[in-house]
Formats: sequence, structure tokens, C-alpha cells
Amino acid sequence: MTKQRKSARPVRPERANLEPRPQKPLQIQETGVLVLPPSMTVGELAQTLRVNPADIINPLIRSGVFATMNQGIDRETASLIATELGFNVAEPEPEEVEEVPAEVPEAPPAATKQVLFEESATAALHTRAPIVTVMGHVDHGKTSLLDALRKTSVAAGERGGITQHLGASLVKRGDRRILFLDTPGHEAFTAMRARGARVTDIAIIVVAADDGVMPQTKEAISHARAADVPIIVAMNKMDRPEANAERVKSELAEAGVLVEAYGGDVPMVAVSARSGAGLDDLLDMILLVADLGDYKADPSRPAIGTVIEAQRDKGRGPIATVIVQTGTLRVGDAVVAGGISGKVRSLETTDGARVKSSGPSTAVVISGLPEVPSSGDIFRVAADEREARNLAEAAKSEAAAARDGGGRATMEELYRRIQSGAGKEVRVILKSDVAGSLGAIEHQLEKLQSDEVRINVLMSAAGEITENDILLASASDAIVLGFTTTLTPGARRMADTEHVDVRLYDIIYELADDMKAAIEGMLDPERSEVVEGRAEVKQLFPGKDVVIAGCVVREGRVTRGSNVRVIRGGSVIATDVVESLRRFRDDVREVKEGQECGIGLGPSITVQEGDILEIVGEQSTRRTL
Repeated sequence: MTKQRKSARPVRPERANLEPRPQKPLQIQETGVLVLPPSMTVGELAQTLRVNPADIINPLIRSGVFATMNQGIDRETASLIATELGFNVAEPEPEEVEEVPAEVPEAPPAATKQVLFEESATAALHTRAPIVTVMGHVDHGKTSLLDALRKTSVAAGERGGITQHLGASLVKRGDRRILFLDTPGHEAFTAMRARGARVTDIAIIVVAADDGVMPQTKEAISHARAADVPIIVAMNKMDRPEANAERVKSELAEAGVLVEAYGGDVPMVAVSARSGAGLDDLLDMILLVADLGDYKADPSRPAIGTVIEAQRDKGRGPIATVIVQTGTLRVGDAVVAGGISGKVRSLETTDGARVKSSGPSTAVVISGLPEVPSSGDIFRVAADEREARNLAEAAKSEAAAARDGGGRATMEELYRRIQSGAGKEVRVILKSDVAGSLGAIEHQLEKLQSDEVRINVLMSAAGEITENDILLASASDAIVLGFTTTLTPGARRMADTEHVDVRLYDIIYELADDMKAAIEGMLDPERSEVVEGRAEVKQLFPGKDVVIAGCVVREGRVTRGSNVRVIRGGSVIATDVVESLRRFRDDVREVKEGQECGIGLGPSITVQEGDILEIVGEQSTRRTL
């Protein structure tokens, strides 16, 4: 029955793009440029690049593609991975572009740039609406500000006036759109806030003008900085008599956020959610930052996005609110979200309107999944339900492996990554019992900076190490350093679960010495040339394809395979490699000082009696800071 329905239904143009194409052999041009076919398997790409398949699978998983060795990937995805690994990839041939069907479905009003991984330059990219996350301290007016922007009243219905879940809303400014995410302001929901920062293009930090920078404001700044997104400060409650803008600017500067009025690069907009003052200026500033970011995506490709909310509805079963970050999601699509696969039964906008499709930079509620996914799960459209099931199983296996083997940042993992050239930054979250110690510790860490390895303190604060600290470390691949402080029971359990490296110290110099030793171990060793031996040429013997120099080792030793310099009259006239080494009739590996031997050099090397053959080696020296 299923096959009959599929064959009776006309094939959409975008589905036609997913049909298998004739494979072209992977090849590398003489210029060193990699030529990729329209599609290939992960195993074929790994074999061509001569890398471990895990080096291909890991970035795919981070991008939401839970691939196996035999999983097919398109040229754009393979090109991005190969470029990340240091290869030059050739542009696709014109004939490949002409294979796209002439009938292209109408693109949604806003199309997007891939957030999970960069779109290919050959894709049909369109400008999309920016995705903006609103963060800040509890009761500083985040949701009230959004209420004013979207002309709704959400805050009045929230328990205690505090947002209890992530929400999404679309706001129009002229003919342009902005997608807002509202994140919880209470510390208990920091996990959702961290996920919100991951899917966003721009972060708005709301600060009350009458209250200033508070602890959760600093946490929000840390999450936005860790997500590497531009920040806009919205100074709310400017209509209140006790509002003090200069105080807010000064406290932001102390928190590491230098606004434009103080010569920095962070825009600040004064607003009032109650009176509506400054709201248009805020929207214009968001669009200006979006223009600088030039956010684009391909609406014709299968959709990829992130789950921001999920629950079980009494009438519809499991439903999930998702942000479509690239591509177009349609009713009937086979989808996978984390370890769950299903088929989209219905699509609704966040205000309840039924739609048949949803393009980039949109929030939509989907039904049809057999289970409730987790907030923060990556969802993507698969070619069919079988592929969706395979992707879900692969995601489950990956999650199980992560639970067993960790994967978060530890000193050992950082050492491995830096030695392989994959990372040059050590991210640190610093906690101390008193604020006075933080400056001294940060000063000690600054002394450990080098051109190769940089220490980035994501957040420093006084107090116990809490679950929020572990969460930020988990989201940012950071390690947690605690000075004369302790972990809360919940933080200890979360650190074990998330495999976050937490190190506690009672003496500041022990902390500094430990970090110094770790950083020094991550530095590439210093390599220098050393003369291992010298041999004098006494007689020459003809050999097959080589010149045999009868020598006496005057100093050190001669080793087969080592580099050699030919010195005549005090000048180096040639360099070569000891291709063969013999004593009498025996091939030997090494000849020591005072012994005679025959040294075989290449046929292009001209050697005379009396020349000195200088044996050159290389030694590694452990570098220190």
C-alpha cells in the first residue's frame, strides 16, 4: 500500500534533487585541488582524504547529520568538511548545476544561511530573517519588552511574572522580519537559556536601568560570548525616575561589555516596554547588525533546525516547537530529532495557524513524532522514513558513546586536540570563595598566554560551583577551576554526568603551576639541528647507482638513513641521505667513532677524497613558558 501511494503522488522538484546520481570517481588534480562528485559515502570521502572516518563523522554529527560509514552525503557537505581539514576543493563543473530541474518551488519570504554548518557558495542562497535571543536577569523586563514588540501580553500569564519556557515570535519591521526567542530569566532554567544562545544570530541582553547589571545578567553575557554571537544591550525601564544610564554603562564595562558610548563595539538602545519608547530604534539596530552579519540560507534544501520546546498534548500527542534554520519543512516530510524519527503530520505557526510548509528563520509546531524530543535536539529532514530511522539509531548510539566515553573538555582531551592542531584555546570558568581572589588568579593566568595556546576565561565569579557553571562548561567545552570553594551536590552530579573537568585548589600558586604545566605540555616541542658525527673520506669505490665512500669516523657516529652534509674546504657543497652503510661485507645500522665503513650516497653527489661527511640529526626540546 505504501509503495502504491508513493508512486501515485507526483515527485516534488526538491525531492528529485535527492535521487542518486551516477557516481564519478573521487580524484585530486595535479595542482592539489580536490574534485568531488555530486554525492559520495562517508567511507569514500575518508579514503580519498586519507583520514580516519571519525574525522568525517564527528563534524557531521555536530551539524546534526548522524552519519555512518556507508551514509551518502552531498557535494556541499563534503566540500565543507574537506575545507575544514585543510584541503582545496575545486568548484563544481557547470554541467552539475544544469542538472537541477528547471521548475523550482517558490521560496519562502525569508531564507537562511546554515547555522549548523556553512552553506555552499553554489547553493541557492537567499537573505533570511535574523534569529534573536532575548536574555538577562529575572524581572528586568525581557518578556514585557517582547510583549511590546509583538503587541501581546505574555508576562501577565506567566507564573510569578517569570518566563517558564522558551517561546518564539515573529515581529515585522516594514517589509522585513525578525524571529525572537524569549528565554527564561530564572536560574533554574539556565539550560534552556544556553540552548537559546546556540541557535541565535544576535543576543539582546536586557538590563533594567533602575537595577543595573545583576548576576544573571553576567551569566547571560557569558552564554552569548560562548556562543560567539553579536550582542545588543537593551536598557529597559528608562521611564522610571530612578533610572541611571551611566551606572548601567559603567557596570557593563566592569562585566567586560564596552558599549559604543564608552568607545566599545556593543550597541546600546534605551527602551521602555511600558511606554514603547525606543522600540523602533531597537528593531532598526537589530536589522543593522543583521545586515552586517549577512545571514543567508538555501530554502530549496531539506530542512535542518533545532527543537526549542517539546511536550505531550492530550489531543495531538507529542508536539515540538522547532526553529527552521535552513531549508524548508513540509507536511509529510520524514524527520529525525535526536534519537527520535517520525513523519510530519501537521505544521502550525506559534500563534496556531495551520501551514503546509515552513521556510528558514521560522518557528513552527510539528506533530507526528512518536515520542517527545528533548529541547536542544537537532532535527533534520531525511530522504525517507527508513533513512530517518537509521539516523535516529545512529544518534542513540552516539549519545550512548558520549555517556560512556565523555567527550567534554578535560586536560587530556585539550592536549590531544591541540597536538592534532584542532584547538589552540583553553576555555576556563573560574570560581572563588571571595571576589578579591579572582583578579589575582586571572593575572596569573594571563602570564601563561602564548602565541599557540590561549586561555579564555569565559566567566569568573565568587561563590560555590553551581549547576549553572557546569552547564556553561558543558556547552562551551570548558574546564572549571575552583579556588578555596566547593561544588554543590547538584553540580557534582552534573559534572559526572556531563564529563566536565572540575579542579579545586587551596593555594593560588598550585593552580597557576598546574595550568602552566598543562599549557607547556600542549606546546609543540622546539626542534633543533644537532651534529651527530663526522667522517673523513679516504677512498672512493664504484657502486651500482650509488657512490661508495670509504670513510673513517672521526667524531660521534654515522647512522643509516640520517641526513649528511658534504663539506669541502670548510664549505657545504651538497646534502644527501646515507642510503647504505657497511662495515667490511656486512650491512650495519650504525658505525661508531674510530671505525672504518663504507657510506653509500646518491649518484648525483660528487665526493672527493679528503671531504668531510657531517651527519646531521634533529632533537626535540620541551618548551616552557
